[in-house]
Amino acid sequence: MTSASGVGLSEIGQIAVIVHDLERAVRFYQEALGMKLLFRVPGMAFFGAGSVRLMLGLPEKPEFDHPSSILYFKVGDIKQVHAVFKERGVRFEGEPHLIAKMETYDLWMAFFRDSEDNFLAVMSEVAR
Repeated sequence: MTSASGVGLSEIGQIAVIVHDLERAVRFYQEALGMKLLFRVPGMAFFGAGSVRLMLGLPEKPEFDHPSSILYFKVGDIKQVHAVFKERGVRFEGEPHLIAKMETYDLWMAFFRDSEDNFLAVMSEVAR
């Protein structure tokens, strides 16, 4: 959305996920989810997620110590990703399931938890 002055937000550059055990979280995102670690600084680790950077960090203040929003990762073959992630010990809340039948594709999702108990999801737009 653009304001009257022509200034507005349109692209997410980074998402922060609060963690309590940074080493455990880094291992989970690298090993279980297969994400690329970009760099680390004290108390934080940054991963590549397409054009968005994912930051895992310890809460800096008590008001920042809360569960994250749900992150939805796009995948091609959701059933294959589900199977591989389950083999890696990822805790899914259920099987991949149909969310909506769109005009040209079906939207499928599967929800899981990371090592810090935050909700995440994989989503796939399956062409008809």
